[in-house]
Amino acid sequence: MATSSTPGSIPSPSSPRPTGSGERVTPTSYRQAGVDMEAGYETVRRIRELARRTYRPEVRGDIGSFGGFFALDPTRWRRPLLVSGSDGVGTKLKIAFLLNRHDTVGIDCVAYCVNDILCQGAEPLFFLDYYATGHLDPARAEQVVAGVAEGCRQAGCALIGGETAEMPGFYPEDEYDLAGFAVGVVEEERVITGQRVRPADVLLGLASTGLQSSGYSLVRKIVLEQRRLPLDRYLPELGRTLGEELLAPTAIYVRPVLRLLRVVDVHGLANISGGGLPENVPRAMGEGKVARVRVGSWPEPPIFDLLRHWGPVEEEEMRRTFNLGLGMVAILPTDQVDTARRLLQAEGIASWPVGEVVASSDGRKGVEFV
Repeated sequence: MATSSTPGSIPSPSSPRPTGSGERVTPTSYRQAGVDMEAGYETVRRIRELARRTYRPEVRGDIGSFGGFFALDPTRWRRPLLVSGSDGVGTKLKIAFLLNRHDTVGIDCVAYCVNDILCQGAEPLFFLDYYATGHLDPARAEQVVAGVAEGCRQAGCALIGGETAEMPGFYPEDEYDLAGFAVGVVEEERVITGQRVRPADVLLGLASTGLQSSGYSLVRKIVLEQRRLPLDRYLPELGRTLGEELLAPTAIYVRPVLRLLRVVDVHGLANISGGGLPENVPRAMGEGKVARVRVGSWPEPPIFDLLRHWGPVEEEEMRRTFNLGLGMVAILPTDQVDTARRLLQAEGIASWPVGEVVASSDGRKGVEFV
């Protein structure tokens, strides 16, 4: 491409371009199209130190290169399998937009990714995030990534990279999307597949932090459209405002469950995310098994009963949309339940035996509530 306006060449983008009428026109820039590259550079400067604080000894390099490096310790792993997972925050982000609070949704993003790969027995090693918005606000992006870094700290994994995309005209004003990608490792011989789940195994439910990050399209319909409830309303049943309840971060179970796996023979693990117990518990078992869940065997956080009555929402819909107070279910032998509960309690996680595994009458796997 030519660098000056010579006969037969393309005019230089750095100088005004003549029109047919002789008028000089200022060149169009990326900034005029809505992309502020300086804001992008400022965002990277702001989040670099947040990422560095999450680094593990295995991290190589730094934020800003074309890829993140992570060295597996060959003295620790004999037959390592890498386990990966990806997820987002979903429409819970709409609550963050309404409240203009952005420091917790990053925790949700990390939680749903690392809790998923944990179900295979994997220790999360590193994490990457994807933050996309119509107009990049470095201060707001910093809040979001601060939440991501906090989630990584809780999970013990390193934030080693990601993408910040400014996409004018693609997102509504002052909104963004957030997704994440986690990679973990597990010894091949210790992978949890659910194939060892047997009849009489116990379903041990681990307490959730409430809604966590699932079912928010239904929540928003009930709370904002049908009931038109103000998010700053204090509700005695919750002990806080409705908005604070709806933005409560998802529990990250990595550290307590990894300790549990070193002590107890866990046969299956299910992350209770979208789809609730009916969708997720069968994923932790082999064919021919049914998880028999005993209704009322654990305390439900009050937000679920409020939604049940505000909707109103039928019980079947509640069960297949929300976690109902159980963020994860571990399947283990009966004689190890007490040990597991004591260990989890010491780690700050309440748990309850919520049912048992039985043989399926038709050879298929599933969940039944009794």
